[in-house]
Amino acid sequence: MTNHQNHPFHLVTSSPWPLTGALSTMTLLAGLLNWFYNFNLHLTMLGLLITLLTMYQWWRDISREGTYQGSHTLKVTLGLRWGMMLFIVSEIFFFIAFFWAFFHSNLNPSIVLGSTWPPTSIEPFNPFQIPLLNTIILLTSGITVTWSHHAILENNFSQSFYSLMITVMLGLYFTMLQMYEYMEASFTISDSIYGTSFFLATGFHGFHVMVGTMFLLICFIRHSNNHFSSNHHFGLEAAAWYWHFVDVVWLFLYLVMYWWSS
Repeated sequence: MTNHQNHPFHLVTSSPWPLTGALSTMTLLAGLLNWFYNFNLHLTMLGLLITLLTMYQWWRDISREGTYQGSHTLKVTLGLRWGMMLFIVSEIFFFIAFFWAFFHSNLNPSIVLGSTWPPTSIEPFNPFQIPLLNTIILLTSGITVTWSHHAILENNFSQSFYSLMITVMLGLYFTMLQMYEYMEASFTISDSIYGTSFFLATGFHGFHVMVGTMFLLICFIRHSNNHFSSNHHFGLEAAAWYWHFVDVVWLFLYLVMYWWSS
């Protein structure tokens, strides 16, 4: 029997994924605590596995609703747009907190830090080596994701496909370079407020790059399966918004954490 509705809204059906998502997140948190204090990874891996399975199945259901079941009407898409915009605004304030803490110590370094910035004994990164390369990589990826979006608007699916693939590859390349940079660092997260603010801000940005890369990878897989059209591709558009946010945050991080602090 087919259910007909006389409104443009999406009334979601019962789903187990919010419950499994909450339980897996709790398991992952408990596992991380067990790892930090008892050096045991078993519970962490279990929580991570359940989280990944929940993510896959939840996203699969949403893709089906939007692509095959016609649940993402214009009214629903408008709500999704507002939701994505408000989410990005919340992320902006998340990073503002890190910059605030950084400037609080940077503009008036205490005597504990030697009244200098960077603090005594801290050797900062050279901003014209890996950080500059990573900046070029992210700016280039911003161009390619915009190219992909505009290509799909013009019904040029091959160009959209390849430019999206390049964006994913650049995101992975950025992550690999930042991991290498962390391994070569001469200071740690416990080395004064400089180390703490640097690794918290750049580390959380790196996490956002990984999330954005996963977001774009899902869009790439969906694009390969012909889920997008010139007038129905908000998933790709939302990924592009998020990626541009990641780009802009990195520009501020590069100017403040690398160039100015050097």
